[in-house]
Amino acid sequence: MTSEPTVRKGTVVDAIVQTLADDIVSGRLVPGTKLDAQGMAERFGVSRTPIRETFGHLAAMGLVTHRPNRGVVVATLSPEALTDLYEAMAELEAALARLATLRMNREQRERLQQIHRDSVHLVRDGCTDAYARFNQTFHDLIFEAAQSPQLQDLAIATRTRLAPFRRAQFRLHNRMSRSWEEHEAIVQAVVAGDADGVARLMRLHVQTVSAMTAEFVAEHRPPGQASSASGA
Repeated sequence: MTSEPTVRKGTVVDAIVQTLADDIVSGRLVPGTKLDAQGMAERFGVSRTPIRETFGHLAAMGLVTHRPNRGVVVATLSPEALTDLYEAMAELEAALARLATLRMNREQRERLQQIHRDSVHLVRDGCTDAYARFNQTFHDLIFEAAQSPQLQDLAIATRTRLAPFRRAQFRLHNRMSRSWEEHEAIVQAVVAGDADGVARLMRLHVQTVSAMTAEFVAEHRPPGQASSASGA
């Protein structure tokens, strides 16, 4: 039996959200499954309060729904909805990357290069979870350097909904190394000051993530669930 992750004070809800989101995305919790608050509290060794907060986060991600007389149930994953979200994400990140290239200072540029160089060790060692955390830091740096709070807020809100799917892509064979190569091209274009080129590369990068997500979800779709199923 797979052991549950250790949760530390201050990170309880985040840890439970990530675990349950991964369970849903990977198909371990199938659509229509009722999530009982008491059962979840016992599973994670916590009170029902963080579980209720967890359910709120999962609902905001579109991973669960609240149904009358049924409580919280796992939502049907809609490929169409995911594609729409990734399309929006690609355009938002392309715009932010273009602005970041024009506006980032020397310290930010050097920081981007440094964390990118350091991440190659995570790829070589197969550190999937650590690379997923680095990946968020990489994109966060670009978001901040763009100096566009409104675009950044929209991008973060969209990314939050896609977070479990973006993590899942790194479980696919060679995805980490391909992601690193895509980042390499982006960093080189940033250093060269090619704002339009960076926007194009970032859009392609997110479109590739979308394709990898679709592949992962298809591989882990429960038997009998149609690929065109709509979200709840």
